[in-house]
Amino acid sequence: STHLSFIDFINHFIYFHKPLVKMAGLRVLGTAGPKKAAKAAPSKGKSARYYPADDIPRPKHSRAKKHNAPKVRASLTPGTVCILLSGRFRGKRVVCLKALESGLLLVTGPYKINGVPLRRVNQAYVIATSTKVDVSGADVSKIDDAYFARVKSDSAEGEEEFFANDAAKPAVVSDQRKADQKKVDAAILKAVESTPLMKNYLGSNFSLKKHDRPHEMIF
Repeated sequence: STHLSFIDFINHFIYFHKPLVKMAGLRVLGTAGPKKAAKAAPSKGKSARYYPADDIPRPKHSRAKKHNAPKVRASLTPGTVCILLSGRFRGKRVVCLKALESGLLLVTGPYKINGVPLRRVNQAYVIATSTKVDVSGADVSKIDDAYFARVKSDSAEGEEEFFANDAAKPAVVSDQRKADQKKVDAAILKAVESTPLMKNYLGSNFSLKKHDRPHEMIF
């Protein structure tokens, strides 16, 4: 018969008006509804449920596994007479003995000539001269950076001693340091005395006058 049932009429309407039905979001009995959303893929691991209350500091990344010592200037060789530009002994002429692992220079006066003991100096505050002294007889193989490490005092300073206006305590030089100083200087003094006017040269201080031009000087 030409008479259509209500369900057939609805199916016929939906078939010819699919875009309108999709826009309205209708679902009619007897017709296929929208496809279910695909299930999300299960995660491999669970997310962390514990978060620390405080920020944990992380060490900074360093590309260099080992920090090498600074490069020493080619003019600073063992036996070179240098001029100190800063510190307690600025203006003194000293003899360079060797370069230490830290990049600092090991120098000596000698102590008997100008009062400069065995000490470390930074090469940035040193002028290398063209004068040389034979230091092959001085044995400084046992002297390194650890040799100059400060020794902590056993007696702890209390509050009363801290605020007391006492005079500064003099530095105490160990007997080992004194023996090493004499041993090293003895070998250098032989070379100094064999060269004319070398003792007077090391004993004099370096200074500039009003019209001196250091950038034009040849040391």
